[in-house]
Amino acid sequence: MPILAGTRKTTPGFRLVEKYGMLIAGCDPHRYDLSTMTMLKDNHIWARGGQGGGIGSAVRAARAVGGFSIKVEVECRSEAEAEEAMRVGADVVMLDNFTAEGARAVAGRLKGKYMEKSGWEVGQWWGEDEREMSGREFLIEVSGGVTEKNVQGFVCADVDVISTSSIHQGVKHVDFSLKIVH
Repeated sequence: MPILAGTRKTTPGFRLVEKYGMLIAGCDPHRYDLSTMTMLKDNHIWARGGQGGGIGSAVRAARAVGGFSIKVEVECRSEAEAEEAMRVGADVVMLDNFTAEGARAVAGRLKGKYMEKSGWEVGQWWGEDEREMSGREFLIEVSGGVTEKNVQGFVCADVDVISTSSIHQGVKHVDFSLKIVH
């Protein structure tokens, strides 16, 4: 069963309150801020060389700056991008704006291909920059367009995290007042 997570997109000045609300409700708060995980989005990848090696270059740069303790997540808009992110060692592969059916299918193929045991060991490298990914731990996250109405369609054994801003953005407020009794 996937973890339901919020996003970093919170109301200015209310991040801690909204993140606390997610925790109390049983959701994962995802990232608290930009320092808790490196998330490589499309503009970061394009800045590192576009589709032709941009993902690998961006992951390597993120690892060089963030060090061993920071996870690297790559936002992927296609199965080919997700494959490349896996190949170069992303810790989290985000399938962004996929349909529910497409996300389940791609997640299944990635888990089937990269979760097989094949003797991979930490520090083993293919060439200069690609690790053999079979047998290593990674997460598949689904995000983008996920709402309370369609979330069930994304749920499957191969999806680890479903993130959505709908659990904290646009939440109806509670209307109450305090009266002094005299």
